[in-house]
Amino acid sequence: MQPFETPSSQDSVPAARPWVWHVSLLLLLGAGGALALAGLSPLSSAPQVKQLVEAVSTLSLDTQIQSLVNGDLRLYRSDTSRSSDTVDSLLARLNVSDAQAADFLRTNPLVKSHLLGRAGRLLRAEMDDDKRLWRFTARWASDSNVSFQRLVVERQGTAFTARLENGELSRSVRLSSASIQSSLFAATDDARIPDSIAVQLAEIFSGDIDFHRALRVGDHFTVAYESLEADGETLKSGKVLSAEFVNRGKAFQAMWFQENASHPGGYYNLDGQSLRRTYLASPLAFSRVTSGFKMRFHPILQTWRAHLGVDYASPTGTPVRAIGTGVVESAGTMGGYGNAVVLKHNNGHTTVYAHLSQMLVKRGQAVSQGQTIGKVGDTGWATGPHLHFEFRVNGKHQDPLLMARKSESVPVSAQARPAFEQLAKQVNQQLAAASLALSRP
Repeated sequence: MQPFETPSSQDSVPAARPWVWHVSLLLLLGAGGALALAGLSPLSSAPQVKQLVEAVSTLSLDTQIQSLVNGDLRLYRSDTSRSSDTVDSLLARLNVSDAQAADFLRTNPLVKSHLLGRAGRLLRAEMDDDKRLWRFTARWASDSNVSFQRLVVERQGTAFTARLENGELSRSVRLSSASIQSSLFAATDDARIPDSIAVQLAEIFSGDIDFHRALRVGDHFTVAYESLEADGETLKSGKVLSAEFVNRGKAFQAMWFQENASHPGGYYNLDGQSLRRTYLASPLAFSRVTSGFKMRFHPILQTWRAHLGVDYASPTGTPVRAIGTGVVESAGTMGGYGNAVVLKHNNGHTTVYAHLSQMLVKRGQAVSQGQTIGKVGDTGWATGPHLHFEFRVNGKHQDPLLMARKSESVPVSAQARPAFEQLAKQVNQQLAAASLALSRP
């Protein structure tokens, strides 16, 4: 984009400041519309300036001081509930010191059923300068991501009342970017991007980027995502709407698209290819790869042998998921593999999940992609808890990560192509402008 030019006249409009880009972009994205940057030009004529002079009488200082003394001072404090909260710990964290309010909260059935023992509720206390509670609210979103509930406790005269209210969540769009220095989660933490968005990013791009091994310092991303709000405060994050991830200098883009009301919707690249492939890149959502598909020194047999799979170090009990739709060929003890599940897929493909602490499927059972089929363990020939994972084609071992990347994806249908291309053009402009704006100091 060319820099703005301004005439030399002293009456011209000042050059745009960098922060204007940020504010304008966020407002445009929040409105849900396409990003458009209008050309700026100097005003056609200088505005007329008129000077108005008016006498202003001020209150005396004594009157103002007396008004402050006689007025009611209201103090506000916000926090988030914890599963370990008691009434006393919760009020102490909110800086409330009110025995009557504490007694009410301990005995009220709405507080017991909707607040105590529940983590993640947004709390807000209104109190006077004596730390007496006047109004207390707790808000949380429903599982539908459409509505929220609000628990309200109020002082009325000499007593307290409590009620439960329902409200509709409002949606806005947040735009953020970050650069990888060590890991995806470290980058999103530094950029104050919610963990749920980091998880979605890894799932969206898992077919193209190996988040276990391929991230490099300097990789960066930009993401637009939903913020679900109640009473002007963010309760939770929604879904990722669009994103660009640059890995090893190569840019990968994604956007959410739903063809029609009966279509489930999904993520596509800007060419219209679905990012949901036949196979997931990993049987674990997140873990550290300790041994890849290569020759290695076997820790138990003490010899160099071909390692015909991928090992994922992870704590015992971590869920293991099927990387693709299939049928359980076997589930049981398999010698050095320990407890293992073998899934049969199409085209002579099978996958093996070994060293499990638990097996949650049975022979002959149909499983879907992403379904939990077992949990990580250290059964069989294992020196510690991890998952040994294999991919075989007609009985021959293949690199699982390579097979995942080569698996097929489904394009946007011909009927939905015009609508998709129109939206993809807007997303492409937004991501380009966002990357430019967010990279400026």
